[in-house]
Amino acid sequence: MGAFSGFEYVAILAGETRSPARSIGRSVIFAAPIIALMFILGTSSVLAYVSPDRVDLVGPIPQALSIGLRRFGIGAAAATAIISMLVGRQIGVATLAVTGVARLPMVAGWDHLLPQWFSKLRPKCRTPVNSILFVNALILIVALAGIAGVGHQEAFQILDNASNAFYGIAYLFMFAIPLFTPAPLWLRAAASTGFCVTLLSCVLSVFPIVQVVSWLSFGLKVGGVILVANLIGCYVYSTARFSGTLSAPSRNP
Repeated sequence: MGAFSGFEYVAILAGETRSPARSIGRSVIFAAPIIALMFILGTSSVLAYVSPDRVDLVGPIPQALSIGLRRFGIGAAAATAIISMLVGRQIGVATLAVTGVARLPMVAGWDHLLPQWFSKLRPKCRTPVNSILFVNALILIVALAGIAGVGHQEAFQILDNASNAFYGIAYLFMFAIPLFTPAPLWLRAAASTGFCVTLLSCVLSVFPIVQVVSWLSFGLKVGGVILVANLIGCYVYSTARFSGTLSAPSRNP
């Protein structure tokens, strides 16, 4: 499920794309098999050098590179160069994620689900500065809460599992749409497969795959974050709906 997460950003960036329906549709067709192949080969390469119980979840690729290239004279230099590229890639991914997520409170403010403070745009760049500050502050709080009292492996899996579960819940609703609306049989079959895989991913997110201080504590942290966040979301939406402030989607120039 995680391999194909990220396609939802097309809804955010489609307005900046020429012929988005055609261009983005073609890009998904070409990218999907390449992404699957990269994940399968990448995971296989790591497991070829490292046993599953010794994989470093935080840096599995650098771990495999350091083991695989240590026999060669240029191994250290090559590993350093590749790891540097991976760091650049990770910065790019994080930037994209924050860019997309920071726009969601802005849109919620346009639709009167959140105070208009979240929709305030910076006059020069037209960026939602308040929404960006809020999202980054929330990221910092969640990150600090996740690493409290645990090792780096467990802390990483808590944050990663919780974020994947949030992704999964959004995708569950997306896959459910063809199942409860008139749709071609092939689309229903594909949606059913995606729904089942994503549901399994969400369920497994509360179980650790590394040695943890307490299985119960791990499950409560991941499950608690997911539950509390969704309850807050339901409260915000229901409050706006019953108070009459919820409006049709609007566009702020």
